[in-house]
Amino acid sequence: MGATLMLDSHLDSPPSYVQYSAAPHPIEKILMDSLSAIREKRMDTALHGIETLIEKHPEFRLAQLIYGDLLLSKGHWITNLGNHPDAPQDKLLGLREEIHQRVKHYSYRPAPNTLPSYLIRPGKDLARLVIVDIDQSRLYVFEHHRGRIRLRGDYYASVGKNGFPKRSEGDQKTPIGLYVTTKGISSNKLPNRYGIAAFPVDYPNKWDKRLGRTGHGIWIHGVSPDTYSRPPRSSDGCIAVANQDLLSIKEILAVPNTPVIITEHISWTHQREIAIRRNRFEVQFDRWRRDWESRDNGRYAGHYARDFENETGDRASWLEHKRRVNAKKQYIEVSVSNLSILGYPGEPDIVQVTFDQDYRSSNYNLRSKKRQYWRKENDGKGNGVEEDGVWRIVYEDTLR
Repeated sequence: MGATLMLDSHLDSPPSYVQYSAAPHPIEKILMDSLSAIREKRMDTALHGIETLIEKHPEFRLAQLIYGDLLLSKGHWITNLGNHPDAPQDKLLGLREEIHQRVKHYSYRPAPNTLPSYLIRPGKDLARLVIVDIDQSRLYVFEHHRGRIRLRGDYYASVGKNGFPKRSEGDQKTPIGLYVTTKGISSNKLPNRYGIAAFPVDYPNKWDKRLGRTGHGIWIHGVSPDTYSRPPRSSDGCIAVANQDLLSIKEILAVPNTPVIITEHISWTHQREIAIRRNRFEVQFDRWRRDWESRDNGRYAGHYARDFENETGDRASWLEHKRRVNAKKQYIEVSVSNLSILGYPGEPDIVQVTFDQDYRSSNYNLRSKKRQYWRKENDGKGNGVEEDGVWRIVYEDTLR
């Protein structure tokens, strides 16, 4: 059934993928080459590289720290970066953590033909999307390119002082979830500490509010002009990137409704496994559509979780409304296009689905943009039961 679904006229064909590929960050490459030279006791080479960094970015505190170590070493081997007893230890700790995170990312590359598991089916109308990996202190930008999904670039990023996930106002934590950008804020309307621009996301979103999470003002922003970057955990909950990096991606973030996935850790998954998960879900998604067209209230109800909610009420009120409406119909036709399926971070069995819906019936027609949250349940009941569970809708709203 999964194979035939891909040919169903009600669904677009999914995009193809390319494996992880992005040019090394130029500043980071100089830094990593210099650190490699230090490990290999090529101090003159290391000094030249760090001097190049400082010439380009004199505000790069990490480079200044390493430069001081190289000068103090007088050509001898450095065993511990930032070994300055008179320096503020909290600042040294932050810089050492930054070195650790940058080296960890630079030395790691996902296996070939893998992508973040959240990218089940990025809609073709999503030109670009952002994923923030807190464990790697990294912001990734993916884009559609000639019908394929590819990595455009990745950038060092800092998050909340108190880690994650954000649950309440003022906890200085970064939220875990699937968000979209709203309206950007230019530098002339910002304090210096936010750098060249800020791009708010829609925290708390519908799912956060359902779970009782509070707070506001989660942005992707730059850094103060007197520094190049910040320690990995140093914000009040926002995502902070170097001003130079923000400048290179600000046109992407400035587009309203650009998806921003913030996760503890990206699971890089083989494209074959992603395709299997996509096909299994789409079987049940299309069954929901066909059961709606059938006007069989029992079959239709089986697709909604017991704790379902929408903008107007709970499961019981929604199903009663649909029963009354459908009783007046001679036929219903529902077409779906621009389908997007994204896994929800922190919720392994939740996906967010958006699509354009063309609803036609004997007495009413409507085109709209829908969003649904589906949850996989393992109770063995309902329509479309699989070995690993059945997907049901837990929340639904209309975007336009």
